[in-house]
Amino acid sequence: MTQQELIKLLNQGLERTLRDMNPWWQGDPVPPTPPIRRWAYQPVLNGIRSQLSPAVVLRGPRQVGKSTLLVQIIESLLADGISPKRIFRIQFDDLPELKRLASPITELGQWYCDHILGKSYARAAVDGESPYFILDEVQNLADWAPQLKHVLDIGKIRALVTGSSALRIQAGHDSLAGRLFTVEMGPLLLREIAGFRQLGELSPYLPFNGLSPLKDRTFWTGLREFGERHTQIRRSAFAAFSERGAYPLAQANANEPWERVADVLEETVIRRAIQHDLRMGPRGQRRDEALLEEVFRLACRYAGQAPKQALYLDELRRSQNANVGWPRVLSYLRFLDGTLLLHLIKPLELRLKRKQGASKVCLCDHALRAAWLQEQVPLDPDELVRKPELADLAGHLAESAAGYFLASIPHLDVAHFPERAAEREVDFIITVGDQRIPIEVKYRGRITPEDVRGLQSFIEKPVYRAPFGLLITRDDQQATDDPRIISLPLSTLLFMR
Repeated sequence: MTQQELIKLLNQGLERTLRDMNPWWQGDPVPPTPPIRRWAYQPVLNGIRSQLSPAVVLRGPRQVGKSTLLVQIIESLLADGISPKRIFRIQFDDLPELKRLASPITELGQWYCDHILGKSYARAAVDGESPYFILDEVQNLADWAPQLKHVLDIGKIRALVTGSSALRIQAGHDSLAGRLFTVEMGPLLLREIAGFRQLGELSPYLPFNGLSPLKDRTFWTGLREFGERHTQIRRSAFAAFSERGAYPLAQANANEPWERVADVLEETVIRRAIQHDLRMGPRGQRRDEALLEEVFRLACRYAGQAPKQALYLDELRRSQNANVGWPRVLSYLRFLDGTLLLHLIKPLELRLKRKQGASKVCLCDHALRAAWLQEQVPLDPDELVRKPELADLAGHLAESAAGYFLASIPHLDVAHFPERAAEREVDFIITVGDQRIPIEVKYRGRITPEDVRGLQSFIEKPVYRAPFGLLITRDDQQATDDPRIISLPLSTLLFMR
């Protein structure tokens, strides 16, 4: 687009919108934000202040609070004394006019230098006044990464980027290799729910970017004691999680009827991801919306399990009345994984025991399942005592919650261990360095010796390098006398971060 065409487009309203997105340019206050700051706030702020990498990427599902966090970061930058004109924010979801620009980041960046910053990138760098670019939902631009690379290279700017599609954000890593620091933020952590519900404020037991403690048995026994010390807060927060899930809008509107909350979750999270991101498939291919909805429905139905190809195909052929191939289904599952609505936990491959297996499906929040399938299944132990007929389903959802939580810990390798000829299944295996920790979820009222056989078998094989294992339970009692196995209630595991 020529400079004259850009000026004409800006005069048609885009400039007004950009100025409205950046009220601090005119001396107006930053839009108000909730007083609670999510766990990702400090890592993101540290990242954008640091000189280690010029760009920070914050990715996560829709409606988990990424845009709110951006405004809180802007508040902090202004409080640090950064000139308001050095902060340029663009919300790409709100600017359909950008489709008419060939290179929105570079073209709008040039307009910003000319009309707001009042100097070139080079002059700003020499003056020690390089700008901060805050780019919200940038993955909606097909070639955002090369554009951002160009601006980073010539402008020495600092950038904060958010996205709801891990696949599209990851696709930009090749262009921006060595220039990105990535933070993934999912729905609320259990201690954040405690904050939303004003139950109490707690520091995380596991620090950000600190995986080495996980190899130490005393870390896990200490975590159990941590959960016991904060029993009241933990149980109350877990009851709120059981009832409403972990989306901020659900917890912040605890007095609204669940049916209304479910409708909003379905519309703003699930359908927004499926319908909005649908038309932006690889190489311009349009995905089948009805098929994608049905694949997500199956993912909800079999959350916490590892359905085989045949099960997916049989159910889809019945519901869609069409001959659907596995490659297409798998690509749709990966798309859903890319939207971060779920994690696909792959089977563990060890030495010569490589074997193709199904991935385990772990939803980002059981509330999405409740909204999509219109079926509420409690996880709270007291509720399950009153509704024992839901115990089996709750067990699968507990496994799903544990799997998504583990997979969301930065840099932690998580797999599941399917049953093999002479070996029992283990729900999850986490790997830290050269050490593995098997994890079994037994979400039931009574634990039997048979329930820990898989853990014991895995621990007893020296080749797996597993000095101890974890048993995730429904209740707080110590569930086994085996000193190699540490029992933790699911609520305590989720209290770790």
